[in-house]
Amino acid sequence: MSEREIPFAVEQALIGEHPAIVKLRALIERVAPTEVTVLITGESGTGKEVVAQAIHMMSPRSNQPFVPVNCAAIPHDLLESEMFGHERGAFTGAAGSRHGLLTTADRGTILLDEIGEMPGALQAKLLRVLEDGVVRPVGADRATRVNVRVIAASNVDLGKAVEKGTFREDLFYRLQVVPIVIAPMRERRSDIPLLTEHFLERVRDRTPGRAIAISREAMVALWSYDWPGNVRELENMVERLAILCEGSIIDTSILPENLVAAARPATPPIKVKLHDGSVDLNDLVRELEGRLINDALKQTGGNKQAAARLLGLKRTTFSAKLRRCGVIAPASLDEGEEG
Repeated sequence: MSEREIPFAVEQALIGEHPAIVKLRALIERVAPTEVTVLITGESGTGKEVVAQAIHMMSPRSNQPFVPVNCAAIPHDLLESEMFGHERGAFTGAAGSRHGLLTTADRGTILLDEIGEMPGALQAKLLRVLEDGVVRPVGADRATRVNVRVIAASNVDLGKAVEKGTFREDLFYRLQVVPIVIAPMRERRSDIPLLTEHFLERVRDRTPGRAIAISREAMVALWSYDWPGNVRELENMVERLAILCEGSIIDTSILPENLVAAARPATPPIKVKLHDGSVDLNDLVRELEGRLINDALKQTGGNKQAAARLLGLKRTTFSAKLRRCGVIAPASLDEGEEG
């Protein structure tokens, strides 16, 4: 399945021109047709479940079930039964037999979100599923075979959990055959205008005739904010601003104070790396250039040609510096582009 065929619900997590998101799309396309297990890591709100769904929808299993399981939302004493199923009388209240979610996902894909919250005993049972493809329901004498692709996700560093002894090392390495790391919003700010427009377009689709847009100053504020809740927080904020906006333009007057404050000028200290007691001038120049480019893009609301003019640079020079600093994807600055 090509990128254009990705369902709308999946598409939003894949929008962007920053190198991190371009690399993510390429990795999804590469890993989706295979059968390997995947471990997706990233902060809350970065879209781990949506990336997992994209992998499923672009795989040969796309017509089979996609079953997401939040391991942190199910009580530990019920998680084994939920995942593996149980036989009648296996425990108090088990009035009948029940299939588990692993069996429900047979021939499809199961997403084990927040897998770091899984109890140790259950980790051992999951390892057997990954190695042998067999599921033994609680209270059952026999195991049944399942054909399920496992994708795991976590917002914590499972490598550190292994070091602490809270997560099995053998399971960790079995899960991360292909690791996928999703960059937080603050590390790919140049995608904020694209995502904002995407979410505004969804608002416009739900309210035909309302040509709502966002002012340059408000966009600068969105760009400047760190978005600890990542894409999910940005989506919710755009929805909120669209509701509060009385006219057709979202401006700074309706922005919450934390977003307004983020857009105020600041002069953070420059991080200087020392090597053998000397300053690495190349690193220093790259950091300064990256900061100036980001500031120029903020002031122009993401208009890259205008940012190049603001810095007094030719388009080709500006494009080269973008590539070197990794601010946005190199292919995004095309001839004649306006924003």
